[in-house]
Amino acid sequence: MVNIAIISLNALVFLYAIAVGGMGYLTGGSTLGLVDFFYTWGFIPAELTRGEYLNSVPVRFGPPLEIASIPTWATIATSMFMHGGLLHFAGNMAYLWVFGDNIEDRIGHVKYLVFYLFTGAIATLSHWFFFQDSVTPLIGASGAISGVLGAYLMMFPYNRIKVLVIFFFITAVRLPAMYVLGFYLLLQLFQLVTSLGVSDQVSVALWAHIGGFAAGAGIVAVYKLITRQPIWPARYDFPSSSSSRPQFWRGR
Repeated sequence: MVNIAIISLNALVFLYAIAVGGMGYLTGGSTLGLVDFFYTWGFIPAELTRGEYLNSVPVRFGPPLEIASIPTWATIATSMFMHGGLLHFAGNMAYLWVFGDNIEDRIGHVKYLVFYLFTGAIATLSHWFFFQDSVTPLIGASGAISGVLGAYLMMFPYNRIKVLVIFFFITAVRLPAMYVLGFYLLLQLFQLVTSLGVSDQVSVALWAHIGGFAAGAGIVAVYKLITRQPIWPARYDFPSSSSSRPQFWRGR
């Protein structure tokens, strides 16, 4: 229920961005309306560092664009529901749709909402820590979703996920979640290492992804320690299934 509500809210914000930026927004295009939207509701690291609002943004033609002053703490939350285009939105929602409901079913609706927002905030602050003077707005649900992925890895590492493979041919294979999510984390680390020295030109907030993933996995690990559960769950048997949705079976 909460997972569906989060996806729906993201979709409504996405539709609003289309209304503001036109169809060009879908492919990464920008308008003055979109610039105002992103700078107003996105998280700007320099605002938190300096304790003051960014009141205007220089534009290529014409006078600086005046933007509204939204409390920085509020943009930590609002930025989680904004996206930079169709692929950014679709990819994030696909991950959330596949992995989020299992976490919500396991920990409950209210706890899942708190967990989602908290890991998203940790992800945002992870980005801020490394880019404290940046005036580029951070937007996207990727950090919070990375928290969901980290939690999923610690809760359901043996669940089988259907993955599309494109390599001279197109096919779908079912792999344990620990391989799929492990590859996701390694990809973020690889991109981070290869971006060193050119970070000002990198548009993907990799530290937010890594920080969110670590927060999600860490919260589950600490909870298991407190409740005296094994940090890494025992292996379960998985009967074959044609379902593309992740499922959980208790072993014999």
